[in-house]
Parts: sequence; C-alpha cells; structure tokens
Amino acid sequence: MKAFWILLKNECKLNIRNMNMVIFAVIMPLIVLLILGLIYGMKPMFKGAEYTFMEQSFGALCTISICAGGLMGLPLVVSEYRERKILKRFQVTPISPVILLAVEFTIYVLYCGVSMLTLAIAGMLFWKIRISGTWTCFLGSWLLTMASTLSIGMMVGGIAKNTKTASVIACALYFPMLIFSGATLPFELLPDSVQKAISIFPMTQGIRLMKAAFLGLPVQNISLPVITMGTVTIICIGISILFFKWE
Repeated sequence: MKAFWILLKNECKLNIRNMNMVIFAVIMPLIVLLILGLIYGMKPMFKGAEYTFMEQSFGALCTISICAGGLMGLPLVVSEYRERKILKRFQVTPISPVILLAVEFTIYVLYCGVSMLTLAIAGMLFWKIRISGTWTCFLGSWLLTMASTLSIGMMVGGIAKNTKTASVIACALYFPMLIFSGATLPFELLPDSVQKAISIFPMTQGIRLMKAAFLGLPVQNISLPVITMGTVTIICIGISILFFKWE
C-alpha cells in the first residue's frame, strides 16, 4: 500500500501540472453546463414536461468528465509512459501492473468526483436543480458508469504499444460515445434507429440509469444496464492486467 500512495501522490502532481485533464474533465463540463443554462434556463426539455432541461441533462453532464478521463486521459498517459520507457523503469521496482493501473484509475475517479461536485453546486445555485430521486441511487449509477468507462480506458492503455495506437483507439471510442451516448446530445432527441444502435454503449446505459435515479423515474429493466456495465468493467480490467505491456 505504501508504494500505491507514493505513486498516487507523485502522479497527481504531474497530472495537475499538465492541466489537460483539469481543463477537459473539470472545466469543460462546467462550461457546457453554463452554456446550456444560459440557453435553456429552467425551460422543460419538451412541452409540458415535468422536469426542466437542466434537471434532465444533469446525469449526462456528469459523464463528460468520465468520458474525457476514461477514454482519452487514462489510456494516453499509460501509453505515453510505455513509449518513453518509463514503464520499463517501473518494471524493476515493486510497482506491479495492478498498482500502476489502480493509481491511474484512482486519479481519474478523483477528477470525475470533483467535476460532479462542481456541477451539482453550480446547478443548485444558479438554476435551482433539485434531485427528485435519491442521491444514493444516483451515486450508485454514477459509480457504475464511471467504473465501466474507466475500465475501457485502462484496457486500451494497458495493451496499446505506443501513444499513436492508443490515440487512434481512444478517439474511435471517445467521439462516438461523447456525441451519441447522450452525454452532449439528449438521447430522446436522436432518431429511433440511432437510439437502438447506441444502446450497446455502456455509457448510454449509464446515462439512462443516472437520469432515472436523478429524476426518480421507474426503470423497466434495471438489470440490463447493471449487467452490461458490470460485465464491461470485469472484462476490461481483466484484459488490462493479464495482457499489460511494460514496453
């Protein structure tokens, strides 16, 4: 555990100095919230809807930081360390793949947590966003969404040979999920054919689950998103550890 905490402390310092994830995982979601708030304010998403646009979009906004950290930040950092031979140096230390990946995973969990907290505070202060469901259910669905998404990034970072390969894979995952999973464009506004196609994304399942938890709406088949995201998490973490490349 000592090696974990030392590495976590050092990696946090390096990551914050870089500022990329501070911008994309914390500041960018807040900017999107402010833009949507200025455009829609307290208006309902649909005519006669019970909830405002901001309330219906809160869960989706929380996933922007998850998407940025899990699909861009984590895999690129690990692959860059591999390309720069930093992982080769770690190999002769007590640092194992499990510790290294756990540290990077933890860093992006912290980013996601800070982002959600700032979004909640800003939403409640400026647009009177209130949760109609329970925070327990919402946080549970948020944690599951975050774990499944970060595990995908962990897998890419663990097996990609270099930064270029990781970047290509990360972009191929990042942009479709960011645009079509409901993180930026509301899921309900997409055509039915697109909705069916993107239902395979774990983030899509997570956003729908978070929205239901935040608004207190019933979920017809809660086992589907839970099983989907849980399976993705277990498989991706397993692959990232078993097939981890030091160089």
